[in-house]
Amino acid sequence: MTAPEPEITPALVAEHGLKPEEYQRFVKLIGRTPTFTELGIVSAMWNEHCSYKSSKIHLRKLPTAGPCVIQGPGENAGVIDIGDGEACVFKMESHNHPSFIEPYQGAATGVGGILRDVFTMGARPVACLNFLRFGSPDHAKTRHLLAGVVAGIGGYGNSFGVPTVGGSVGFHKRYDGNILVNAMAVGVARADEIFYAKATGVGNPIVYLGSKTGRDGIHGATMASASFEADAEEKRPTVQVGDPFSEKLLLEACLELMASGAVIAIQDMGAAGLTSSAVEMGAKGDLGVELDLDRVPCRESGMTAYEMMLSESQERMLMVLHPEKEAEAEAIFRKWGLDFAVVGQTTDTLRFVVKHRGAVKADLPIKELGDQAPVYDRPWIATPARPALEPSDVTAPMSNREALLTLIGSPDFCSKRWIYEQYDTLILGNTAQGPGGDAAVVRLGDGPKGLALTVDSTPRYCEADPIAGGAQAVAEAWRNLVAVGARPLALTDNLNFGNPEKPAAMGQLVGCLKGIGEAAAALDFPIVSGNVSLYNETSGVGILPTPAVGGVGLLDNVEKAASLAFKAAGDIVLLIGETKGWLGRSAYLETICGREEGAPPPVDLAAERRNGEFVRALIAAGRVSAVHDASDGGLAIALAEMAMAGDIGATIDLGAAGLPAHAFLFGEDQGRYVLAARPTEAAMIAVEGKAIGVPVQTLGSTGGDALNLPGEAPIAIADLRAAFESWLPAYMAAPDKEAA
Repeated sequence: MTAPEPEITPALVAEHGLKPEEYQRFVKLIGRTPTFTELGIVSAMWNEHCSYKSSKIHLRKLPTAGPCVIQGPGENAGVIDIGDGEACVFKMESHNHPSFIEPYQGAATGVGGILRDVFTMGARPVACLNFLRFGSPDHAKTRHLLAGVVAGIGGYGNSFGVPTVGGSVGFHKRYDGNILVNAMAVGVARADEIFYAKATGVGNPIVYLGSKTGRDGIHGATMASASFEADAEEKRPTVQVGDPFSEKLLLEACLELMASGAVIAIQDMGAAGLTSSAVEMGAKGDLGVELDLDRVPCRESGMTAYEMMLSESQERMLMVLHPEKEAEAEAIFRKWGLDFAVVGQTTDTLRFVVKHRGAVKADLPIKELGDQAPVYDRPWIATPARPALEPSDVTAPMSNREALLTLIGSPDFCSKRWIYEQYDTLILGNTAQGPGGDAAVVRLGDGPKGLALTVDSTPRYCEADPIAGGAQAVAEAWRNLVAVGARPLALTDNLNFGNPEKPAAMGQLVGCLKGIGEAAAALDFPIVSGNVSLYNETSGVGILPTPAVGGVGLLDNVEKAASLAFKAAGDIVLLIGETKGWLGRSAYLETICGREEGAPPPVDLAAERRNGEFVRALIAAGRVSAVHDASDGGLAIALAEMAMAGDIGATIDLGAAGLPAHAFLFGEDQGRYVLAARPTEAAMIAVEGKAIGVPVQTLGSTGGDALNLPGEAPIAIADLRAAFESWLPAYMAAPDKEAA
């Protein structure tokens, strides 16, 4: 006997994350009190994670079109043309809240979900990246969360069989109660064989594919749209459980099915599961959808309509198929050992009808659920401007030698080898450059072409000045791609912010989006996909505003890609770009001086473009032997990383810089690159740069086994490496405070 459905009360509505006014809007829309299943459906479709109701009006202002753009935001992933009839499909998405609650499965299913977004479009995944932020290393949960997240990313990606080629990892106390786990996936498809979620045709079968439905992940999307309080552990049942081996079978079955010509539309069952996938396919195609849940393959007995509609069980797809291809499609999925069930059909009613055990459990207007969900113009206040710090405002508390060794061995700057060695970075055999450089490089097939991939952000800049911080995140992605010789093509982003109902937090989002948009437009770097993760707040404390930016660039020949390692003694070290010794909001100011203050470095987008195009031309012509973006930690960190990567030292002479040495070495002025070139080339590069307005400064030369900074005792590369490599393994080997 079926248990009676609960009464719809204000308390039950609140438990579903709906504000009273939103619930009243829904009641007015349908003209009656909703059923329990209908309440669950609208809570899923109208939450922040699925509807973007707080960010949509601002996202619309971003530049999303360009010569290479095939598909911009609004689909499972963005698609760009990379020539020769090929397309690159990519996106980044968050799994922040689930990863805090259950780090292994939260991170693992984040990887699984973003991979499905890519192969749902018809692309074969070729690479994954990730962007991770953890709380203070001293916090009791940080070590446990870091270990679980890294194991989850490696466990899923390695088993699925796609290389994890790059990422970003950082620590700050503002992430103590709300870590960030953003996953990015990149795939390649034929440009004329991209698949979309828009359903077409009336009476076509809607087919459920993949793994069975269980009770895991129910209310996952709703949980992701709320801030954390002290009850975070109670939300553990909302975290999904992943199976990478099933997902690998799903990938192969989907690609085979797509090649058969059977697919009209396809949608990953991600956040809000069967609900969002069915509604989005119907709404995009101006069609109705009718589902019969009696046909849904379930792995648990007695599941209700409510549970089936809100389950976020992993490795599932929904497709609309050509009716005449149904038998062929089923044979393909049965061959791969996966479930295949016709669970509904498209209609001309514009209604979303859900039936279970002979009863109608939901009958709702599909457009209002899907692409016409509430949109808010939240009140916001601009972040107050911070005063700029002059180099003379920051007194050096220690020698530059000691400062460099301290910074290079600090949590944010130390080697992340302990992390990325748990990932398979080489599977598929196309990784030309993996983790540790400015950007990863992945070869495309057997030809010379390759993709350059990066993901990064500097949250401390965004906290101080969201507009400048947003612009810097895009410019940093641009520089990372340029530094390996790639032509930057397009971006994806993951916008991680606090509670949008707080005007200050909303102002950070608005400001960062303004900066991102300005930089993307100035650099012809369109944003083709992304994700917004709001309510990253615990007990009233929000995270640092963190817009993670993922960039994709194209290399005509991966053999000509540049890397950061010094290659030979006797090369001249050059600095491209203007240096003013900007220490405001710098890593030096925070880590060495213990100060988080001042304005972040300004971003001159015209100079970024001019300097970057100059450097990329030098790489293409084979005129430089090493290239590295100078960003976090400034010139000194860049030089140390180049020396360690090549096991070749350098002697640096600042000359008449007119700045305190610590400001020149650790200032984080933007738009800069460190190059190495043979002496004759270096002289010509300086002349050519001056002719087109690109500052070029000679810093010194390579050679020896130490980094020699002016006025300091030599720093042996062995000492740099010892500091660089030691912190993370030692930290992870220490007793777990939480376990203790």
